[in-house]
Parts: sequence; structure tokens; C-alpha cells
Amino acid sequence: MTTKKHATEEASTAGIASAAEEQAPEQRAQQQAPRREAMRWGICHIFSSYNNTILHVTDVTGSETIGIVSGGQMVKSHRLESSPTTAMNAASKLAEICFDKGIKGIHVRIRAPGGHNGPNSPGPGAQAAVRSLSRRGLRIGLIEDVTPLPHGGCRKKGGKRGRRV
Repeated sequence: MTTKKHATEEASTAGIASAAEEQAPEQRAQQQAPRREAMRWGICHIFSSYNNTILHVTDVTGSETIGIVSGGQMVKSHRLESSPTTAMNAASKLAEICFDKGIKGIHVRIRAPGGHNGPNSPGPGAQAAVRSLSRRGLRIGLIEDVTPLPHGGCRKKGGKRGRRV
């Protein structure tokens, strides 16, 4: 009886082994696939007016600053602070700071001065900064416009007939 019992156990284990061999190539393929590391993301706040461009990268919560660069740090003359070339240089410097801190991807929030007095369209450095960040190797996630919009609060200056030139 012991021989029959051993024979049936061997047959059942052989069936299990053949089933395991059939699953093994699929499991090996899953094991050999490269592991995707969790990518660290940040938020890049771009304030772009017609006088300056300020780039500010924070973590995803927005509470911890990773790096700040402005157009005034790149050039000496005030008239060049908002130019696209200056914004590209500032963005490449900021990308290096992000890579040093381990950030591989960013969500972009573009802001113009806005409000009831300022222009609602961003300055010339905003688009150049986003393109430069992308070219330096950062992955761009969401791009959104967070320009403040007036809700009919304060009265515009200029009087009843407007500003007379």
C-alpha cells in the first residue's frame, strides 16, 4: 500500500510541477521587467509679467520650497528681466536645482499679474520657460493658468469718462 500511496503522490506532484513549469515563463517575464521607480513630482509656479519672470518650484503640497529663480538674477539690466532668453536661462538653472533635489517631473502653474488693474495675459517669458524646462529633461504634467480674475470688487481708476490721453 505504501508503494501505491507514494506513486499517487509522485503523480500528483508531477502534475503540479508541470503546471508550475507552464506558469514559470510568465512569472519570469514579470520578474525580468524593469522596475518602475516612483517618480518625484513638484509644482513649478511661473509668475510672468511684462517686467520680470519668477520661477518657483515647490513639492506637490506646495508647502516646501525647492528652488526659486528670477529673471533679475540672470541679467544686469532691468529691461531684459522679462525677455524669453532670460526666462530660458532661469528655467535651465531651476531644472538643475530640481534634478539635484531628486525631482523628475513637474506640474506647471502659470500666473500673470491679473486682478482689476494688471494684464490677464502672461508675459513673454512664460512659454519660453515651460519649453526650456521640458528640453532640460523634466517631465511636464499639467499646465494650468492660475491668473487671478476680478469679480467686480474694486472700481477701476480713470473717472467717469475714463483716462483721457
